[in-house]
Amino acid sequence: MMNQQNKPWLKDYLSVFNPWGNIKVMGSNVGNDLMAGLTVAVIALPLALAFGVASGLGPEAGMWAAICGGLFVGIFGGSKVGMSGPTGPKVVQLAAIVEMTRLASGEPDANFIFTLVFLSGLVCMALAFLKVGRFIYYVPYSAVSGFMCGIGAIIILLEIPPMLGFATPSSVIEAIKQIPYDVMHENPRALLVSVSTFLTILVWPRISPIQWIPGPLMGLIVGTSIAAIGRFDIAYIGTMPTGLPEVYWPDLGLLTSRFGDMIGPAFALAGLCVFDSLLTCLVADNMTDERHNSDQEIFGQGIANLMCGLVGGVTTASATMRTVANVKCGGKTGLASITHGLVLLALMLGLAPLASYIPMACLAGILLKVGIDIIDYRVLPVLHRMPVPDAICFWAVLGLTISVDLLVAMGVGITIAFVRAIHELGNMYDQEVISLKDLDREWEGEDSMPLELQERVLKLRLDGPLFFGVSDTMYRTISQLADFDYLIIRMMRVPMVDMSGAYLLDDIIEKANHQGAKVLITGMESQVRSTLEKLRIIERVGEENCFATFEEAAMRVKELEEEQRLTDDQDAESSKSTQELSHA
Repeated sequence: MMNQQNKPWLKDYLSVFNPWGNIKVMGSNVGNDLMAGLTVAVIALPLALAFGVASGLGPEAGMWAAICGGLFVGIFGGSKVGMSGPTGPKVVQLAAIVEMTRLASGEPDANFIFTLVFLSGLVCMALAFLKVGRFIYYVPYSAVSGFMCGIGAIIILLEIPPMLGFATPSSVIEAIKQIPYDVMHENPRALLVSVSTFLTILVWPRISPIQWIPGPLMGLIVGTSIAAIGRFDIAYIGTMPTGLPEVYWPDLGLLTSRFGDMIGPAFALAGLCVFDSLLTCLVADNMTDERHNSDQEIFGQGIANLMCGLVGGVTTASATMRTVANVKCGGKTGLASITHGLVLLALMLGLAPLASYIPMACLAGILLKVGIDIIDYRVLPVLHRMPVPDAICFWAVLGLTISVDLLVAMGVGITIAFVRAIHELGNMYDQEVISLKDLDREWEGEDSMPLELQERVLKLRLDGPLFFGVSDTMYRTISQLADFDYLIIRMMRVPMVDMSGAYLLDDIIEKANHQGAKVLITGMESQVRSTLEKLRIIERVGEENCFATFEEAAMRVKELEEEQRLTDDQDAESSKSTQELSHA
């Protein structure tokens, strides 16, 4: 039998897929977990309905996603207090895909969409196996802030038309074009319902004597009651199916024939799931002083999204507002998440017909509050004082999030931050070229070199990692190399070298050789030497010209100079003898 103790990497991988760590602690906080799960279910109900409608797949799709997120992430997830379900960023992304793939009849292509959701779950599981979760800590704050502000702006713009009594636009651009007309021709009844819902959500937490009833649920009750009492002729959710969901088996034929059309959106949904979920987990970590398992969280989200694809749900991710509510209500284990999922399942099986009385304008008021809450208000007061690189990153991500694509925006933001970091890291180190005659001390244990020799020896001090980020600095340094016969390259402060850095060093050696100069290297770390040997850079210099200390290299320069003097004397003597023989 394989001994796992001798294979820690295997144990590490198995921990990503093993739910036992979540299951065994579920009995440690039963009372608080049950109450927290019930409270979060009440919060999640109106949001799930609203997100389902916003996706274009119907309110039941949002409900089934919340149920799957609660049940399966509670068991398999990497955060014991995380709450999963449909979220604003993921629904916005899915809604764009739904609009682009509608059938000729105008109905969503359910077969395509739910196969895509299933595929995105598989991608998440693969990403968990590749252990990409650690990279969430390298996302710059300017990119996160621009992304969240962009998502908030998208939701706000898309919900203004339904608040005024019109259909939800298919895109942000359409919403911007449509809003002026909608404002001039608004439906007063729809506007009354949406504004009443929105104001109730704002005011209820400040005046409520019943803390366990959340603002979104009270807003849903108020908005629906106003429409019912007034018998308003406005758009409603309509009939929702009751009972168990229809099963959408993944269409293997569709996966084969349209794999190229599906793999990109699947990775986009999976990438957004990873980003959205792990940011929420970081918030939960700060509140609980615990640390989540990023890769296990991604795996749990993969399972949940896979199940969403089977039962016809929109995609899931960890939801910040519901997670915070869970922590504040005393939830400490996955039992709270499972309770939240079971409560929603019971409501879906028994009370789904009541959803037909909910006005679309009411859900628009709820989503308007969601969009406002997503915006990062921490960064807004300092927008005009941001460092220029951070401002470029923020505005690029914000603009691309609204106008192009969420994942493209994050990719561009991370790229901008990466280039900036590499540039600043490269500029942290000074590469200096000096002549030995400018040194302020003699070689230890040796007499000073003659001044005429010191003038012909250059010392190149390399400082810091030698990698592609220092290319500009290195090429400027190379341009300073002139009028020398010996070049001593000191590398004792170079901790690592990559291929780019090795070939930059090779360019320096090439220029020195072209000028007829001899190159010597000192102070190489073992890792640096290994890299240079593999890339055959050491061969260009010669092992006999590589030394541990600078003093040894200086002695070697004097030896080479003495050898050259003897060679010159022998050549002169030989030339003199030849001339004497020719005269004779």
